Amino acid sequence: MPRSSQSSLSPDSPPADPQPAAPARLAGLAPVVSERTVVLVLGSFPGVASLRAEQYYGHPQNHFWPILQALWPQHPLPGRDRYAERCAWLLDRGLGLWDVYAACEREGSLDTSIRNAAVNDFAALRPRCPRLSAIAHNGGESFRHARAVRAALGLPAGLQEGPVPSLRLPSTSPANASWSFERKRAAWAEALAPFGLMD
Repeated sequence: MPRSSQSSLSPDSPPADPQPAAPARLAGLAPVVSERTVVLVLGSFPGVASLRAEQYYGHPQNHFWPILQALWPQHPLPGRDRYAERCAWLLDRGLGLWDVYAACEREGSLDTSIRNAAVNDFAALRPRCPRLSAIAHNGGESFRHARAVRAALGLPAGLQEGPVPSLRLPSTSPANASWSFERKRAAWAEALAPFGLMD
């Protein structure tokens, strides 16, 4: 009897290892901007805690919001449970918030785990920020796309060219443990001071 051309596993063969499931595709948060936005702060993509809370910099150990409070001590920052008021507070300081990535695949919260990312539509954002004077990248992963962001905004390719420079700021993430809170605060203060926001 001719043998089948198809191979088959014997009853004693171990089952094949299942293929690992691909990470779920994640969608980012909407921009927090207004016509008063002078400096646009760009992260990379919200971490797990931020996505769960639907808040920018929602991890309790992230230094972003504490740094802002330290920069404007005369203006009390609303608490974590008053996020809409926090965003209004931020806009009143002349800041805006968004991320470089609109969506990506990622396990956990580390930037090094980001895969298959799609960049946000910065061209559509520009008309909403007529006073935009600087782009502040919160960390290295965001800054890696500085030139692409500038191109989408119709800005010169040089990071310091034209009226809207691109700034690289130390990441406020708890993963950036090599920078102390005070060192981060000082770097952010120095970067924002030229734009008249520190009054």
